[in-house]
Amino acid sequence: MGSGWVGVHTGRTNSVMAEGIAEGRIPPLAGYAEVRREVRFELEGHPRSRLDLQLRKGPRADALVEVKNVSLLDAELVRFPDAVTERGRKHLDLLAAAQALGWRAVMLFAVNRPEGRAFAPAAAVDPDYARRLREVAGAGVEVLAVRIEHGPQSMRAGALLPVE
Repeated sequence: MGSGWVGVHTGRTNSVMAEGIAEGRIPPLAGYAEVRREVRFELEGHPRSRLDLQLRKGPRADALVEVKNVSLLDAELVRFPDAVTERGRKHLDLLAAAQALGWRAVMLFAVNRPEGRAFAPAAAVDPDYARRLREVAGAGVEVLAVRIEHGPQSMRAGALLPVE
């Protein structure tokens, strides 16, 4: 579509981001010796959850990373979510609680299309998610956006995008 490939198989996104981190292609997350996937994380007061990645043995505190696939294009911005997401807000709450306990907490938006100059939350689609994302970012949860580069038979983590 548009100017290139758009990834719609959301099950592939997490492995592409995990590979990119392990290979050092996502500079803010580089240097961790262990990248664990599908990690159960339980905190009192929060429902039992699974987060996409846990990074250990690195240059900074151990990190919890939640990955979201982004394919919505709105003018020059790529946005998430493309539908109301209570589950997405639950993940933001969990990341904020983990960050308050000393974990490095990262919300990683995997931009699965070639267009878009920057990432921004889709407030018109889910204003509660957009508000909560801004709140947790203000409290210290890191928000990153990484473009996935597509080839005829490949996908890989590419460049960081600005986050608005």
